[in-house]
Amino acid sequence: MSTLIRTGISLDSELLRRFDRVIHKKGYKNRSEAIRDLVRDYSVAEDVEENREVVGTLTMVYDHHQPKLAEQLIEAQHHAQDMVLAATHVHLDHHNCLEVIIMKGLSSEVRRLADRILSLRGVKHGKLVLTTQGKGL
Repeated sequence: MSTLIRTGISLDSELLRRFDRVIHKKGYKNRSEAIRDLVRDYSVAEDVEENREVVGTLTMVYDHHQPKLAEQLIEAQHHAQDMVLAATHVHLDHHNCLEVIIMKGLSSEVRRLADRILSLRGVKHGKLVLTTQGKGL
């Protein structure tokens, strides 16, 4: 387990009031917990920028009546089977499906696959969320 180190920061009073309101809404018990999460987010963003290994979820909604879209989605995932860990498919209504694809790999490769999938005709909306495996966090 790592050693905790105390540090101090200087903030404008209005900025600190806004920060306190936000962290209270989110349920943080104190400023230290919230600041630790912000530092972790910054660290994860650096890992993604540096093209390090990441894990991620691609969540998308698509029209399952779009010709050949299901086959294209399956093909893209099979083509990148070393990155795709799992996928979950849910029928939302008569026309729309939700799919969540869990991936692992270098951030550039995971983003490339996500972009390829999201650009397919019939995909209505999607979002890629990347994080690290928590090493050093």
